[in-house]
Amino acid sequence: MTTAPAQARTGADGGPRARDELISRLARHILATRPDEIPPEARQRAVVRLVDALGCALAGHRAPAATQLLALAAGWGGRAEARILGTATALPSRTAAWAGSVLTRSFDFEPVSAEGPEGQEVAAHITGTTVPVALAEAERRGASGGALLDALVLADDLTARLAVGSGFDVYSGQDNTGTVNGIGATALAARLAGTGTDGLIDAWGIAVQQLGGSVAPIFDHAPAFRLPMAFAAQAGVTAVELAMIGYRGEDDPLGGRFGFLDRFCTEPRPDLMLERLGEVFCADRVVKPWSSCRASHPSLDAAARLHARGVRLEDASRIRVHVTPRTAAGFVGAPWAPGRTPEVDAAFSLRFTAAAALAHGTVRPEHLLAATDPALGAAAAAVEIVPSLAPGEYLTAEVEVLTHDGATFRERVENPLGDRHHSPLTDTQVEEKFLANAEFAGLTPRRARHALGLALGVPAASGVGPLLDALALPEGPTSGEQTIPVQRRTP
Repeated sequence: MTTAPAQARTGADGGPRARDELISRLARHILATRPDEIPPEARQRAVVRLVDALGCALAGHRAPAATQLLALAAGWGGRAEARILGTATALPSRTAAWAGSVLTRSFDFEPVSAEGPEGQEVAAHITGTTVPVALAEAERRGASGGALLDALVLADDLTARLAVGSGFDVYSGQDNTGTVNGIGATALAARLAGTGTDGLIDAWGIAVQQLGGSVAPIFDHAPAFRLPMAFAAQAGVTAVELAMIGYRGEDDPLGGRFGFLDRFCTEPRPDLMLERLGEVFCADRVVKPWSSCRASHPSLDAAARLHARGVRLEDASRIRVHVTPRTAAGFVGAPWAPGRTPEVDAAFSLRFTAAAALAHGTVRPEHLLAATDPALGAAAAAVEIVPSLAPGEYLTAEVEVLTHDGATFRERVENPLGDRHHSPLTDTQVEEKFLANAEFAGLTPRRARHALGLALGVPAASGVGPLLDALALPEGPTSGEQTIPVQRRTP
């Protein structure tokens, strides 16, 4: 937790007026924005994030210990309000949202990178919280697909603005998936529940008492890295439930004394959070083509391009990856030494993902599950990380491969695939990613395409029941299997 300095309340944070107006303007934005005030383009981008997150949630059923985690959630019991994504198991909405969020984050494959009102970018994983909350609360409330989508657009917009205006730094120790995501989840649940403004503000006050999380599990390559965003989902639903029975929160849980800005923002910018509110709709801007930390994507992209040029892992006598000093010293630059959860080690390793991309031309969940392959592991361990790039080139990497016959191949990437502005995935690539994840999880190709059609049709759907029916996987444990049954490459 970071406490803002005293002067932040008197002008260094963008001015006292923006701070004082923050909660009222954001509450009105969430609750009073009409469907016809949401641009079609913002709604369509939300459909893309929804489709992508659903595929990632299905793939999450194959993660080690997923079966045990879902059994644990089912054992908590309670009223059958909403289904866990990919199952027929109905539980309290807050539990279904929690489990769905863990599944979505399992292979670090879901949308990322919050975008600000002027195109700013900050590390974030918003969609992995908001989509499970949206599906759970829509099923519970009997909401239409259109109402779900409106709530998702508005909640993602709010959450991205808070993330960009918070001064967040991924190496600060805090994990904003457990902070800003909780505020967004609360807003989404409040919109679908139909709370008034006072109810939403009370719910935010209750939510901030539950927020937290750190990046320590990422540095330690522990599966607990998935939990902050899941607890944020649970916190948002729980906060709205409490507010709706009359529980009060603090008067101003966002800009007030000891509120969100003071507790979770290093350099709060409420003016930026409010900039062009209602005109520009923000959200996660990157749909990942590869299953790994975004920090590894520039070098992974470069290695995949070398693979497309005919360079293969078995051809390499030496692999060098050039990145910034900060990236090299960060969690993705650590030596390759898989431990108790090798699929997590792999997802956060520049060395492994570069070697895997040279071997396969892509990195998907099935490749993370095969991270203990001896040959691939030996190659990953031998990859050299060179901190040679300028500090500002954090989304740039160069991969250099020296082959056994003495040839040298190089590839430099400055805009890795997936960013909607610079190098977006096509609609076909997004759909192929969903289908590959669904089939990897256990859906037949026919059922996967049926589910995809229903997901794309959410804007016109009268409810989410048919979609959740189509997403239900065949029963039986599949988590942690080391097979690689799906070989689609995205892109």
